[in-house]
Amino acid sequence: MKDLFESHLAVGLQNKAWQPVRKNRRRFKKRPASASICLLLSLALAMILAGCSKPSALEISVAEQYGLAYAPIQIMQEKGLLEAALQKVATANQTVHVKWIKLANTSAIQEAMLSDQLDVAFVGIPPFLIGRDQGMPWSIFTGLSECPVELLSNDPAVTDLKSLVDAGKIALPQPGSIQHILLAMAAEQQLGDATRFDRQLVAMKHPDGLQALLAGQDIVAQFTAPPYNFIAAETPGIEVILSGEEAFGGSFSFIVGIAEDAFLQDDVRRQAFQAALDQSIQFMAENPDETVAILAKSYELTPEQARLYLFGRRLVFGTSIRGVDHFAEFMQQAGYLEKVYGQKDVVWPQ
Repeated sequence: MKDLFESHLAVGLQNKAWQPVRKNRRRFKKRPASASICLLLSLALAMILAGCSKPSALEISVAEQYGLAYAPIQIMQEKGLLEAALQKVATANQTVHVKWIKLANTSAIQEAMLSDQLDVAFVGIPPFLIGRDQGMPWSIFTGLSECPVELLSNDPAVTDLKSLVDAGKIALPQPGSIQHILLAMAAEQQLGDATRFDRQLVAMKHPDGLQALLAGQDIVAQFTAPPYNFIAAETPGIEVILSGEEAFGGSFSFIVGIAEDAFLQDDVRRQAFQAALDQSIQFMAENPDETVAILAKSYELTPEQARLYLFGRRLVFGTSIRGVDHFAEFMQQAGYLEKVYGQKDVVWPQ
């Protein structure tokens, strides 16, 4: 660009018509003072108007799935805690907007993140690891909950994993879900084949799977989480044949919070979200009655059921993260992952 400018300048200097004409200089009269003042005022007004342009937005979009394991996120939404946390850090010309999304499984969450429609999501560790193994630039940045997950059957002939083989369809959220990997762990331990039930799996949202299980239609078993496993276990003819802790060999984080690097590197939004989550967990501990009232309505439970399920059935809400290493090692050995990931590799900051 510089060479082009100099070339045109050289041509211009050779052209006498382009040269300044001294005798015509008097044609350009001195600008009146009033005109200069008007010009300055116009420039000042333009700067003010530019500063008053449409406010920028401080936005976060959050996805959850189905179940009481997501209770802190539901309380956060109901009480407006995230909006309040964002307001505290928003600048004078920023508006605050939070978008809440409920999705069926981690595949839907991955698609939403890839299309820039989602900032934060809450999922199980195994599907997160599968996405990471496939190149998703996301990391775990917080834990959310530990809870009992269970495999239940509506067939009296199915009393254990051996009798479940080829007995019928098994409902769970999706292949690669935490329920699927727990079932694979148990299948390897008890039957010597981690993939033994893969051809029997059918993807269903937890509420739909529960309805199919209770109706005795289409499926013979469901691997599900609170409140759906609690409701099923209270129904005559439905029996628990495997627990998640039995399959895993101990307790683990059932749900963790994940986000892509772009969000995690944004200290303002990330810290506001973490503050709102901490406040939500604290609210649940200090206000059990209001927590029960909110969640009983959301899940069409009686207050007595909601109280029992939330505070009497080993649900633990907190930000610690447990189980990444064990899940990752098993999944790599069983062929669900190409690489082995340690917690230090996938938990923010790395």
